[in-house]
This record gives sequence, C-alpha cells and structure tokens, in this order.
Amino acid sequence: MRHTLVFLLLLLSCTAALAQPQIRSQWEGARVAFLGDSITDARQIGTTNDVYWHMLEDILGIRPYVYGISGHRMNQIIGQGERLEREHGQDVDAIIVFVGTNDYNGGIPLGDWYSYSYEQTVAANRQTGRQEVVRRHRELVYDDATFRGRANTTLRWLKTHYPDKQIIFLTPIHRAFAQFSADNIQPPESFSNACGLFIDDYVQAVQEIANVWAVPVIDLNSISGLYPMLDEHAHYFRNADTDRLHPNTPGHVRMAWALAYQLLGYPAAFPTE
Repeated sequence: MRHTLVFLLLLLSCTAALAQPQIRSQWEGARVAFLGDSITDARQIGTTNDVYWHMLEDILGIRPYVYGISGHRMNQIIGQGERLEREHGQDVDAIIVFVGTNDYNGGIPLGDWYSYSYEQTVAANRQTGRQEVVRRHRELVYDDATFRGRANTTLRWLKTHYPDKQIIFLTPIHRAFAQFSADNIQPPESFSNACGLFIDDYVQAVQEIANVWAVPVIDLNSISGLYPMLDEHAHYFRNADTDRLHPNTPGHVRMAWALAYQLLGYPAAFPTE
C-alpha cells in the first residue's frame, strides 16, 4: 500500500510538471481573448491543423477565449468583441486582434486616419496672455468604407469597452496563391488588390494603429519568418498548390513561438489601483 501511494504521488508530481508552461512569465494564467479571421478560427483544430493560440496555452500557460471567424474583416471585429463581452464581461486580461488579410483581398480602400480643418482655440501668449488663435485641427475619421476608418471605429469600441485591458494588434502575415473554389480564387501577394494596393500597405496600416491609438502592435508579418512565395516555405502551409494562405501546424508553431517571445515584453494585465 505504501509503495502504491508513493508511486501515485510521483505520478501526480510528473503530471503536474508536464502541465507547467514551457516559459514561466507574467502571462501564465492570463485570460486572453483572440479576435480575428480564419487563421485564428477555432474550427481549424481537429479538422485541418493546430492553431497558434492553442499552442500558447502550453508555451505561456494562457487561458484563451477565441472568437476569430473565417472571412472576417476589420469592420467585423466589434461583433466578436460584443460576444466576448456578453460571455465574459470584464473577466479578461488581454485582447489580441489579428486581422487585415481579408481587407486586402477584398480590396477595401485604406482611407485616412484623420480629417483636417482650421479651427479656433485658446493659447497662451507671453505678451498678451490668453488669446484666441486659429490653428490646424484634426479629427479621427470613422468611415466604414475604408480600412483606417474601420480601424478607428474598432479601436474606439475596444478602448471604450475595455479601457483597463491590454490590447495588442498583430500584422497580417505574408500570403501566396489560394484557391478554395471556382468562385474563391485569391492571387499571391505579388499582385495588387482591386484598389491597386499590396498586402504591405495593410501591414503598414496595422502598424500605424500603435501610435494612433496607443496600443502595442506585434509585426507577425516579419517575425514569424513565414514566406509562402518560396516553394521552400510551402510546407508551412496547408496545401502547396491550393492554399498558401493558411499556415498548417508547423506554420502555427513558428507563429506561436515568435509571439510568445514578443509577449514577454508586454504586461499581460494592468493594475486597477
């Protein structure tokens, strides 16, 4: 009986050790919501491949809440956020948004962050004191027809509904040819979209969110190392001939580890007092 008890204790100890995160950090136990498109969609697991956020459970010990939906664009992120709010309220530590590739493929114009005008304001003058002056003035553009306008609307919602939470955006990764049906053929990134824009333009626009809205942006486009335009990288994607858009399990492994080390540089949550 004693030997059996010792064996069980050892077994439990080993099991607990195996369950520990591979990297111990501030992200261990953090409740992290993932919003995005098909590369985040939970329906991939068990049907096509494993997914980066699922791997981050093992790497960092996070608790993922996943709301990504295949085909979604920037203007549909709020809907995912509303579902997060209904199901978890404020019981979330961080929100990670991975979106933009479908806006590029759909030919959504980039638009502008701001509109500009000249307006009157009050300033101080050493000689005359308080005085009214006319200066150039800017306001954020909330135009649902453009990518930057949609981003402004999305960030306003996230910042309003989750003002105390960590919010992080990820840039879209590189993409090559994909054909899912006769009606869904997507050219490689070497071709512009219908607006004459390249995926790089949308990557840059997501990067700009960092300073416009004071949120961290992780450049997954570069740090993942995934480059499907080369045949030597085709094994990181679901199908070398018909789908070099969606990473497979090895591709998600690269994404997960690249993200893990970037996330170590950011707080998983902020103190409220």
